[in-house]
Amino acid sequence: MIKIDGARVNVREDLVYFVLNKPRGVLSAMTDDRGRPTVGDFVADQPQRLFHVGRLDADTEGLLLLTNDGELGHRLMHPSFGVSKTYLATVPGPLGRDVGRRLRAGVELEDGPAKADAFREVQASGDRVIVEITLHEGRNHIVRRMLAEVGHPVQRLVRTTIGPVRLAGQRVGTLRELTRDELAELYRLVEK
Repeated sequence: MIKIDGARVNVREDLVYFVLNKPRGVLSAMTDDRGRPTVGDFVADQPQRLFHVGRLDADTEGLLLLTNDGELGHRLMHPSFGVSKTYLATVPGPLGRDVGRRLRAGVELEDGPAKADAFREVQASGDRVIVEITLHEGRNHIVRRMLAEVGHPVQRLVRTTIGPVRLAGQRVGTLRELTRDELAELYRLVEK
């Protein structure tokens, strides 16, 4: 049982929720017939049949949720619920003055317009810049494509948050259970 806005909500005891800090080179799949490493390898010892909530391409690192709660997983990924996802991207620098404005206003991609909910420069060092970008949609390679569209192709990409769930200091390749507070906040975000 968890509390959402003061109300108690029953969560079935057979439902599990994990946060994986996915390493680069690992597929967002539960199995691979070619023997490549997958996120399923990190939960192979779990008795429940789990799935990943959304995807990260093999070259992208960071936060990936794994659960057997199909309803919550669907709602978290559906754009109508507007659950934000934040990424740190390393790109060639320096950044032009209008990059953030263009991304927040929206850029045209081959599959339609895309815009960032938030964008900021985190750190600049020589010819590399780390930027933070937040959006609530999850089309294929959208962060990479948006940054390439404004002239800054991604060299490294890490998802750091989904809604209230943060990687914080979680080491790459480790798995942890969601906290009760994180789970309650996720449910609150997708209730309708």
